[in-house]
Parts: sequence; C-alpha cells; structure tokens
Amino acid sequence: MEYDLIIIGGGPAGMTAGIYSARQKMKTLVIAKAFGGQMASKAVDIENYPGFEKISGFELIQKFEEQMRKKGVEVIDDEVIELKKESGLFFVSTKREKNFQSKTVIFATGAEPRKLSVPGEKEYVGKGVSYCTTCDGPLFNNKVVAIVGGGDAGFEAAIFLNNYASKIYILEYGDAVRAGKDNQDKALSSGKVEIIISVELKEIRGEMLVNSIVYKDRNTNEEKTIKLDGVFVQAGYEPATKLLEGLVDLNERKEAMVNFETLETKTQGLFVPGDANSGKVKQIVVACGEGAKAVISAYKYIN
Repeated sequence: MEYDLIIIGGGPAGMTAGIYSARQKMKTLVIAKAFGGQMASKAVDIENYPGFEKISGFELIQKFEEQMRKKGVEVIDDEVIELKKESGLFFVSTKREKNFQSKTVIFATGAEPRKLSVPGEKEYVGKGVSYCTTCDGPLFNNKVVAIVGGGDAGFEAAIFLNNYASKIYILEYGDAVRAGKDNQDKALSSGKVEIIISVELKEIRGEMLVNSIVYKDRNTNEEKTIKLDGVFVQAGYEPATKLLEGLVDLNERKEAMVNFETLETKTQGLFVPGDANSGKVKQIVVACGEGAKAVISAYKYIN
C-alpha cells in the first residue's frame, strides 16, 4: 500500500506531524515502537509547555496521542529497520517484517540515552542499570542508587528518586555539576543526596543484580567503590539517526543536516524535525513546531 506520508517516531515531533497530516487530508502512517520519546522518561513535571502551567510527561503524551488517534491517523506499533528511496518512492521495512512505501517520509525518531560503555553496563540493564527514572524508580524503595550525570536531567532524576531511595549519589565527570540552581536546591533539600565530582566510572559490578560500582577520582587517580543497588544513567542523549546514513548529511554529532525553512534533507521528500536534526534548541515545543512545519513542507512537495 502506498501512502502520501510515513512518519517514523512517536515523540512530540512525530505526533504533531500526525495531527497536522490528518488536517491536510494526507494518507498517513505513523510507525512507532513507543509514544512519548524523551517525555516518557521526564522525572519532574513539565512547566514550560504552553497551555499547561504544570503537567507530567505521561499526561502530555496521552493528550498528544489521543488527539492524533481521534484524527483517524493509521498507527502501528513497530520498529523501522530499513529506509531507502528508489524511483522517487520511499520504502520502509519494519522489525515485524512489514513493508510500506510512501511519497514522503518524516523521520522523527529524536534522540536516545547515551550509553556509558563501561564494563557491566550492558550486562545489568534491567538488573539494576536503568535509563528511565520514572519507569524504574519505584523499584528502588529504601535502596541506595547512583545517578551518572550532573546536569539538569541528573538532578531531576534525583528529585524524583527522593520519593523512594534511601540514599542517592550524583556522579559528575567534570569539576562541577552543570544543573541549574533551582534543580540543585530541590534535589538537595531531602538530605539524601551526595554529590561526587571528578568521577570517571570504571565498572558496574554485581552478581544476579547490581551491588556496587567502581570509579576513579580524576584528581587523585585513586579507585573507589560504592556499594549500592541501582545505577541510573543520565549522561545525555544522542540522535537516533543510524537509518539515515547515506540518505542525509550528518554532522560530527550524527545529527541530520536540514534546511530549517522546510526541515528537508538533501534527499528530496525526506524531512527530519525534532532532536534528530542539527538544531541548537532541544525543547518539546520546538519539536512540535518543527513537526508541523515538516508536514506542511511534505504537502507542498507532493503537490
């Protein structure tokens, strides 16, 4: 079956694109392995989205998805594993061995958590290592945990984990944490949080489950061990653009280079809004605006 538009990704850019494509009467398919993107792991309420003084990431996702589905957009829960363009059409293949073709594609996969690439990380995912505080935080009631990353995401994770954990270590590679003072004050107010700077994480250890970490103090080169029950990785995000290799130009951070007037890439008919592109500002409201702009550009391209 041929579509006017296939939207790959279910974050704010992808869902907004779905809503706008329905308004343009485009035959659209949205393919997403999960809805929400980074909003799904937002540990504190969102306070800068227009129309809502304060709303949780989960609630905002629900509203986006409900509005999109009510517009009649076709949606499948699947993961795209191949994207190519031949003879003026895009061909999309998914993990469940389904194949689709479309006149245009909006690639809105956003970004995914950056891995630490240390021994034990991969082995203990789901066994004490987590990238989603809101998903797994309640499992660590009265437990000792470490958060790797001293930016706002790390401190927001600590604010959320204050409701559950008995002790929280925030580990920062640099010589100072980078989070805003407001987030620092909120996180530290519980008395449970201890900040350790100049940390180079060396290993995550365990038996059946995580039971400790080993890190090097970058100032003294001394190796130290912390006994704990969980490690929450909050070391930033990297664009999920592997499928775009060969179709678009990528910068040194693997972000897609686009024309920001249209969000189109060097491959005509392929648009990349949101956190997967090289834009400097990574915000929900910006991703939504770019999702809308990409649909309007796709509509003009078809016509």
